[in-house]
Amino acid sequence: DPVAGTPLLTPAIVLGSLRYGETSRIVRLATREHGVVSAIAKGALRPKSRFGAALQLLSEGQAHLLPSRASDLHTLVAFDLIATHSGLAGNLERFGAVSALAEVAARFVAPMANVFLYDQLRDDVQLIELAPVNAIGVVALRAMWRLIVELGLGPTVTRCARDGAALPDGAVAFSLRDGGFLCASCARSGATTRLAAADRADLTALLEPRADLPLLDERQGAAHRRLLVRWVREHLGDGVMLALEAWGGA
Repeated sequence: DPVAGTPLLTPAIVLGSLRYGETSRIVRLATREHGVVSAIAKGALRPKSRFGAALQLLSEGQAHLLPSRASDLHTLVAFDLIATHSGLAGNLERFGAVSALAEVAARFVAPMANVFLYDQLRDDVQLIELAPVNAIGVVALRAMWRLIVELGLGPTVTRCARDGAALPDGAVAFSLRDGGFLCASCARSGATTRLAAADRADLTALLEPRADLPLLDERQGAAHRRLLVRWVREHLGDGVMLALEAWGGA
């Protein structure tokens, strides 16, 4: 954790911000060494602010943080901009996807060191920015599932999520409450979603970073986004998440 009163420098990504008073902003930052933290950027809204346009959503830079002695709201002294990822703003699908990714990270990533998660988030933002237009949706789906898995809440897909039994090939039941695929015996009780063999294979591929990305048409992509949003509601639900709901088509 940051030591109160000791200035620190850390790579960071802006996950969101809100106005505070007349001239300041409170920002949520994903940092490489300290997880997701909140900081006040005093004077950020002044015309000649030292922050300029550096604190826009998903800007990447070096954050100069002064840890608070009394709360978890630190002070952002400066933000040395590395990249604004301006390509995200030119396409609504890209911007919607990264906004949802940032919202989930800002809400659920803990304020503790997780270098792997930070690097993964930075890489996924870049991948969504650079993806061909017809691949934005599937690249974003993998990025969202990768974040959920790294949070320790990914679905069980290799065995029955309820009793650990081996799963047959082909279509299978999927249970939000139980946390993944179910065998035929367990699927007889409780609410489930029936996934065809192809949909099962696509979801499994999305959850495996080394697997080839599946080819999803518009209908399939929309169905997978809805399933992911329902998963987040069930396992991470903590109030309304506007960007996630908009991205998922809810």
